[in-house]
Amino acid sequence: MSTTDTARYPVPAAEHRVRDEVQRSRFLTVLAPAPTIEAAQAVVAAVRAEFPEATHHCWAHVVGPPGSTARIGLSDDGEPHGTAGRPMLTVLLHSGIGEVAAVVTRYYGGIKLGTGGLARAYGGTLQEALATLPRAERVQRVALDVTIDYAAINVAQQLVAAHEGTIEASAYGADVRYRIALPDTRAAALA
Repeated sequence: MSTTDTARYPVPAAEHRVRDEVQRSRFLTVLAPAPTIEAAQAVVAAVRAEFPEATHHCWAHVVGPPGSTARIGLSDDGEPHGTAGRPMLTVLLHSGIGEVAAVVTRYYGGIKLGTGGLARAYGGTLQEALATLPRAERVQRVALDVTIDYAAINVAQQLVAAHEGTIEASAYGADVRYRIALPDTRAAALA
């Protein structure tokens, strides 16, 4: 796993598509959020269903923090072994983006690219798509249950906001009970 902070890291903000052409072969790169392996598989299935006439639907995914190899996947989808999925996975692992699935759909254009050309085409089109990918930040959050006096409500709400937290639920009785969600790196400081 990389040294990237696993509590906060960039992820795709939404599905992103980029079209490219390499020696008359047309490529469509689809990047999408993949917080789970099932979500990554759903992206691949959706692209296959949308473009059934394409020659190949090669894919790779990194589920988890950037550079993590704990939950990865790849497929050359009929291209020569190691010419599509592996270059795509390498690009994803070095992109600094987590929870991402990539599908590169190829329409064969009549010119053979060779194994080196295929690897460059699949890796290169993915790099181009990543360069323009809209990003969001994934923040690992924890929930805390706190009990306070009524006199401390304003101070507690200010502290929660100052630590990037939100009050998810509240109960008012003899005292005030809050369920607070905040970045796990801020929990100790808030306590």
